[in-house]
Amino acid sequence: MSTATLPQGLTLGSVHVDTPVVLAPMAGITNAAYRRLCAEQGAGLYVCEMITSRGLVEGDETTKAMLVFDELESVRSVQLYGTDPAYVGRAAEILCADYGVAHIDLNFGCPVPKVTRKGGGGALPWKRGLLGEILTAAVAAATPYDVPVTMKTRKGLDDDHLTFLDAGRIAQETGTAAIALHGRTVAQSYSGQADWDAIAELVAHVDIPVLGNGDIWEAGDAIRMVEQTGAAGVVVGRGCLGRPWLFRDLAAAFAGERVATLPSLGEVRAVMRRHAELLCEHMGEQRGCKEFRKHVSWYLKGFRAGGTLRHSLALVDSLAALDGLLAELDPDEPFPVAELGTPRGRQGSPRSRVVLPEGWLDDTDGSDWRVREDANETTGG
Repeated sequence: MSTATLPQGLTLGSVHVDTPVVLAPMAGITNAAYRRLCAEQGAGLYVCEMITSRGLVEGDETTKAMLVFDELESVRSVQLYGTDPAYVGRAAEILCADYGVAHIDLNFGCPVPKVTRKGGGGALPWKRGLLGEILTAAVAAATPYDVPVTMKTRKGLDDDHLTFLDAGRIAQETGTAAIALHGRTVAQSYSGQADWDAIAELVAHVDIPVLGNGDIWEAGDAIRMVEQTGAAGVVVGRGCLGRPWLFRDLAAAFAGERVATLPSLGEVRAVMRRHAELLCEHMGEQRGCKEFRKHVSWYLKGFRAGGTLRHSLALVDSLAALDGLLAELDPDEPFPVAELGTPRGRQGSPRSRVVLPEGWLDDTDGSDWRVREDANETTGG
């Protein structure tokens, strides 16, 4: 695939975005402020933090508090987690009818043990019957509102229990608009290297759009993934941590333009200030500054900022204090090019075994399996 044949946009049913890039939902990260920050950098689809279907249906206040959208967020996209078709269907209807959501993504990729031990997240596609029922319920609920439903999954539980090809077939059969594949198994979690060959295999296996996920650290990685796999677009997660301008690079790359975003520390400083400002607008200054702290190390990764200053930034409690600390950063320090192409965020080690409900592997139907997820459970994909 040459640059001339790169996808110039992404169409998911009634939703079209100019750049075939999706911001992966990340717990505690992709709130309304961060989505706005990324959208200011470049075009794409920006997905809200994942919420639980049961929490939404039962009116859990923590869940409802996560469903906040920026005033300029014209395309509201939410990732939904659930293991019960009835809950998922009702939650999808609520999102469409009460929150004006334009796109719903279903999480079948989370590798966190507290989720997989209940049969949720990346464990659920092993139960093909249950997967089909959940997708059918969500699509049926969203269709009257002309809202596309997509799903995200992984290769499988481990190398001996792969599920992605069956998941793709079931997604297509149930009217799901697209499927995103993270090229790792649940056992791998975020360790090792993503298997882009599996993404290509899924592209060849289904007729619906396939989005590739895993190891996209720079815009060039996204182009290589699409060229190698034939994917309709990419899903970006950890690669944008502390680097929201990655979306500007991605928009340029898919448009065939030169990508050269190597911001000086002064430019990074300005983005940090904007991020904190948006958080404070949405959450109030005290909570907004507290939320901002977790991003400091990602923004300053590779820069020479001293340990004392980093520590103070990680304890910032007001915008005035932040301004004083940011002023201490050398605005002329160049971007640390050694950081280009390197992993960001959590990596960890592969797990020796995936934690599953007792008897989970005994059959692949699971249409009678029901798990009552916690109302305010949060996960990552």
